[in-house]
Amino acid sequence: MGLGIIGWIVIGILAGWLAEQVMGRSHGLLTNLIVGVVGALLGGFIAGSLLGIPVGGFNLVTLLVAFLGACVLLFLVGLVKRRA
Repeated sequence: MGLGIIGWIVIGILAGWLAEQVMGRSHGLLTNLIVGVVGALLGGFIAGSLLGIPVGGFNLVTLLVAFLGACVLLFLVGLVKRRA
């Protein structure tokens, strides 16, 4: 069972907000959504393709993968900003 658009938005906002708190950043709701959804895609790719862990549906595993992907994304963005 996949996520609908509302599911993506909810998971994205939660994952982006959690990543923001852990990484010590301060963004708005829209940025949290974008970071969370892009993080979910990144985390889903890493989990599915590289680690062989199936991810899908509206559950804790999906939120965890999206959160970890969002943290990786914020870390990479931080590295790029430091070099600029």
